[in-house]
Amino acid sequence: MVHRLTLSYFGAPYAGWQRQKNAVAVQQVVEEALSRLMGETVKIHGASRTDAGVHARGQSAHLLGSYDFPEKALVHGTNHHLPADIRVHAAHRMPEGFHARKHALGKEYRYRVYCGRVEPALDAPFVWRVERSLDVAAMREALALLPGVHDFTAFAIEGGSHKSPIRHLFGATLDKYGPELRFRLWGAGFLRGMVRSIVGTIVEVGEGKRTVDNMADLLMGRPRAEAGRTAAAHGLVLERVFYPPEWQPVTGYEGSVEP
Repeated sequence: MVHRLTLSYFGAPYAGWQRQKNAVAVQQVVEEALSRLMGETVKIHGASRTDAGVHARGQSAHLLGSYDFPEKALVHGTNHHLPADIRVHAAHRMPEGFHARKHALGKEYRYRVYCGRVEPALDAPFVWRVERSLDVAAMREALALLPGVHDFTAFAIEGGSHKSPIRHLFGATLDKYGPELRFRLWGAGFLRGMVRSIVGTIVEVGEGKRTVDNMADLLMGRPRAEAGRTAAAHGLVLERVFYPPEWQPVTGYEGSVEP
């Protein structure tokens, strides 16, 4: 049997999701907790390799190997061995052959920008502060160009494992809540740093540093150097990973559901 875990984490203390040789990553901490729980070495594979400092509300990962372990015990037992900034929210038994990354239909990311001189203390770890007013209408116009299949080379940070810069973005929205702007992007797949680079470039449109037409040009495979700055990691959250009907859970337990 194959088990899929749904996890959240506060990314600031970690070197991203994927195991690192010289730094502590979320994957390592979760694997160590699972290994203590089960009394043997356990390995997992995540759906998204979130970068250092990036948060997650709905990361998905599957256990490499077959373990006859109750889903409820996987949730609460693993959490018992985890620090408070990482949590397992659900465990599901999946059809044989399931792979958290390869079988994902898509992912959804959200990014928060705060326009003001001083951001609220409780929001500071999760927002990127931009100390000036922005043209939200122009930003939405530029963002509307993104859905569809494009060459996102201009928005890819070096060091990613992608073989092709072509990606299909299903949708992109921008909502305003007082001084805060909230981006939502969802698509079949994302390049390394793609969301943060898009946000940084869209903000430059809002600042009047580049035009909407320039954004259209960037979607034609222009070099990374021609796009805008990369937005801060701590403003980004992996909201969820979604799967097609053929890869839905057989059984499961969700600890976030009210008792």
